[in-house]
Amino acid sequence: MNHKDELPENEPGAEQDEQGEERDEQRENRLRKELPAEVPAQAPGAAEGAAEGAEEESAPELTGRQRLGKGLWPPRFTRAQLVVALLLFGLGFGLAVQVASNSDSDSALRGARQEDLVRILDELDDRTQRLEDEKQGLDKQRQELENSSDQAEEARRQTVEKERQLGILAGTVAAQGPGITMTIEDTKGTVQADMLLDAIQELRAAGAEAIEVNGVRVVASTYLTDSGKSVDVDGNKINAPYRFKVIGKPQDLEPALNIPGGVVQTLEKEQATVTVERSDKIVVDALRAAKQPDYARSSSQ
Repeated sequence: MNHKDELPENEPGAEQDEQGEERDEQRENRLRKELPAEVPAQAPGAAEGAAEGAEEESAPELTGRQRLGKGLWPPRFTRAQLVVALLLFGLGFGLAVQVASNSDSDSALRGARQEDLVRILDELDDRTQRLEDEKQGLDKQRQELENSSDQAEEARRQTVEKERQLGILAGTVAAQGPGITMTIEDTKGTVQADMLLDAIQELRAAGAEAIEVNGVRVVASTYLTDSGKSVDVDGNKINAPYRFKVIGKPQDLEPALNIPGGVVQTLEKEQATVTVERSDKIVVDALRAAKQPDYARSSSQ
């Protein structure tokens, strides 16, 4: 074999390869030093638990004051809390202003002169007196109004009572009370209208307040006329027996009819029979329609 054909051991290409391998080895070692060690993969839950455990281990234990401060800050407000806070602020501000104004007034009075204080007291006394006078005036007006109201009520009551009384006299309302019942039996037909009219006049003079004859109410304008063997009362024909219902004091009405030469004796002379009975309750319920006068008017109109 020719020595020219064999390559020497320290050939330039082999040296370069060895140097390149050394450089790669050095680079790999340097990268391993710089990079962190490989961590085996863990499950997600395990990783979170490890992180929390690490935080718990790393976080120091807090005191009660630190925990209170951490809960209060940063603050968290709701709308209702903000509204309440604003209302409380407004109330506090108003109270502060009122206290300040009262303090100013007190300080002003403390710093006032004696003459000014006397003047202020006089003004307060005058104002109190004016208010007292006004109160007395109002009390007087109230009493006058009450008295006038009572007077008006009394006037109304009297008016109603007067209307009732006038209605009884006018025959527009029914009436009842003590009185007498007089019955005239005329079998001969000798009783005439003037005799009945005399009986009515005698009863009125004795105090009769309401009279009814055979269902016809007797009033101030009542008239009687003869109509054959009967009598007309205000145009209403009545026949015997003639029955009078009279309201009044029986002790006055009956003696007035029985006086000598009076109504009873006159009718008995005409062969009529007269019976008078007293009663505690006589009802006169025959009514007359109220008549509007044609010419007479109240003088107050």
